[in-house]
Amino acid sequence: MNGLNVKFGMRDNFLDGLMPVSKLLEYADINETKAVIDARGLKHKELNDLLRESLQHGVSRIVINNVFGQRYIGTRLYDPGREKVTIEINNFPGNDLGAFLNGHRIIVHGNAQDGVGNTMDAGEIIVHGRAGDVAAMSMRGGRIFIRDNVGYRAAIHMKEYRDKVPVLVIGGTAQDFLGEYMAGGILILLGLTLQENDLHRANYIGTGMHGGVIYLRGHVEQHQLGREVGIRPLDEKDKEIIRNYVVEYCRHFDANPEEILQGPFIKLLPVSKRPYGKIYAY
Repeated sequence: MNGLNVKFGMRDNFLDGLMPVSKLLEYADINETKAVIDARGLKHKELNDLLRESLQHGVSRIVINNVFGQRYIGTRLYDPGREKVTIEINNFPGNDLGAFLNGHRIIVHGNAQDGVGNTMDAGEIIVHGRAGDVAAMSMRGGRIFIRDNVGYRAAIHMKEYRDKVPVLVIGGTAQDFLGEYMAGGILILLGLTLQENDLHRANYIGTGMHGGVIYLRGHVEQHQLGREVGIRPLDEKDKEIIRNYVVEYCRHFDANPEEILQGPFIKLLPVSKRPYGKIYAY
């Protein structure tokens, strides 16, 4: 491809098991700071091999075009000795986008499927569309911003780890079991895709939740909440947290933070840190 100035086969640290050199040269256009990858026809392992090789070359930005459902994008990029990169994805990544992500930044220009940020440790994922089920599953660090709606069981098992506090901001609404078994972190649901007096779609919100906090903008009925959570008033610290992340959300998606912040917010907290303690022997 025009502009290619990397000879992958000449490099001493080329990893065993990566794509053949001819395949790399066919699909990657790389210079000193940027890699452009055409994902059309690539299997998920081939695409992730290209991402890892681009990272090793030292680029700061990777653009992936023609993505149609390849899974695990960004998963095998842990390399503590290298600078973090920004990965821009054009079209539609498959399941487990950014799973185990450790510090890089992923921007999706389109919708994402299930498992966005699965067990994510650090970094940022920004989705200019909606996401599927189990977004932020077991997430323990970093930030995820999703412009529109999400599916079922968003933030299930989200947890804090030492000094890491994961954050998930959803611009729209969610399906059932939002925040199920949450053990830590911050979940903000903005309801921007709903009409003014509509109820959020989710039922069983916070079922099994025993840590973290959910900030919900808009309206829910008591019957939509799990038995393990209660509604609490916002204090000044809560308002500051909401404002900071709403402003960041609006910066990503070109929205007006003041309009969003005028809406009614509630705080959901677990009523017990050990909701199922009585069913265990010890």
